[in-house]
Amino acid sequence: MSILYDIMEVAIYSVLGIALMMLGNFLIDLIIPCSFPEEIKRGNKAIGFVSAGTNIGVGMLLKAAISSPAASSAKESLLVGIGGSVLYFVIGIVFFMIGYLVIRFFNKQYNLNDEVGCGNTAAGIMVAGIFIGLANVISGVIA
Repeated sequence: MSILYDIMEVAIYSVLGIALMMLGNFLIDLIIPCSFPEEIKRGNKAIGFVSAGTNIGVGMLLKAAISSPAASSAKESLLVGIGGSVLYFVIGIVFFMIGYLVIRFFNKQYNLNDEVGCGNTAAGIMVAGIFIGLANVISGVIA
């Protein structure tokens, strides 16, 4: 019976992870004011890089949230584990967004959002790196 429980747990955490990843990407899209789907259709490589960095970063946060010591030590209840994972993810994504906004605020030489929206590939790579770096730091704190 344990193998069935394990399979069910994997399925639940996978569905939860996908839903939280979609939510995380939606929230991050809010802090970069341009339509990601329209820009991708237009061939805006900068937005492609930002989207890739966001997906990698959100995935790193989710992995840390799901495998966090508090969530994994709550084996007595699947719901407690899921609740802990969601809580750590929300905290992580909030700091992920705050970190980007702080970096953007202190970077007075150019507006990253405008540069990415205009298709500046270098700015897109830079923002992707910021998101991946922030996720690496935040996921280290969570895990």
